[in-house]
Amino acid sequence: MCGICGIINYSQNNKVEEVLINNMSRQMAHRGPDEAGVYVSNSTYPAAGLGHRRLKIIDLSASAQQPMPNEQRDIWVIFNGEIYNFAQLRQELEAKGHKFRSRSDTEALVHLYEEEGEGCVKKLRGMFAFAIWDERKQTLFLARDRLGKKPLIYSYRDNKFCFASEFTALLASGMVSKETNLDAVNYYLTFGYIPAPQTIYKNVFKLAPAHTLTLKNAEVSIKRYWDLDYSAKIKISQEDAAGEVYRLLKEAVKLRLYSDVPLGAFLSGGIDSSAVVALMSELSPNRVKTFSIGFQEGDYNELHFARNIASRFNTQHQEFIVRPQAMEILPLLIERYGEPYADSSCIPTYYVAQQTRQQVTVALNGDGGD
Repeated sequence: MCGICGIINYSQNNKVEEVLINNMSRQMAHRGPDEAGVYVSNSTYPAAGLGHRRLKIIDLSASAQQPMPNEQRDIWVIFNGEIYNFAQLRQELEAKGHKFRSRSDTEALVHLYEEEGEGCVKKLRGMFAFAIWDERKQTLFLARDRLGKKPLIYSYRDNKFCFASEFTALLASGMVSKETNLDAVNYYLTFGYIPAPQTIYKNVFKLAPAHTLTLKNAEVSIKRYWDLDYSAKIKISQEDAAGEVYRLLKEAVKLRLYSDVPLGAFLSGGIDSSAVVALMSELSPNRVKTFSIGFQEGDYNELHFARNIASRFNTQHQEFIVRPQAMEILPLLIERYGEPYADSSCIPTYYVAQQTRQQVTVALNGDGGD
């Protein structure tokens, strides 16, 4: 994952301090430990600043650094996530005359915006949260993926608009009050989390999944660009349905295997993660690296299920037995989530991710099936 942040200043002083963007970005160093980048423009109205923390996955060279401009350097993008169909998009864009200087998926995004404008999101397959600053139109464009895998929060007050991937970065802007949003407390006690667009803070909002936000002439416009259509029905046999599920899952896994860094999978032994590992084994030329977490308490230990799948598909399997020290890691988890969150699975997930990161940079899992 990466981290993004930025400020658009419409106030009378009309400045964005580079040191402030760097401070916001620094709060997300854990999201992007490989590189930091900043863009600031105080020569136009409004003033604009963008910050980025990078975790290198595709194109590890300096050519893929962010913030990334187009050829004319009047459109700038910061991007968190991955565009799975970027190779196809790149071919189409090169055919239209766009010049690429990197192999990154981010560069496909900035050129796609040049061609499609805000409609670019409709052509993206992937998980993403990104910001594009269009100097020509003095417009900020934010977008979040269809299911909201990548976070994006923002606040707009006193003629200053700021956004970030995490609450700590947004708070570091100094533009956000820590006043509690009591409606959000209501939602939390009802659902165990705070649904978009609400957050725990007043005047701080999540950009909802499948939505875009445009800031132009000091006015915010939010639009939904995708929704599930339940009206279309198909008649299909159970056998054909199984075949279609297999085809779609295989395609989805294949798209996610493109990486310039080591890749593996979380394996619980359940249906979802087992299906992902099975397809990874079928598609990958190398043995898949799988990682499982276990506990000393027998009632909670499901490692034997994971071992069966690892053996079946001949993976390079590693197991970790942990003694959760919840009181030790809760302060860190609270800081990372930034607001109340009642799913206790975040504790074992933290441990398996911590151990897995020592071996690979990217890990697929079966959470999407839930």
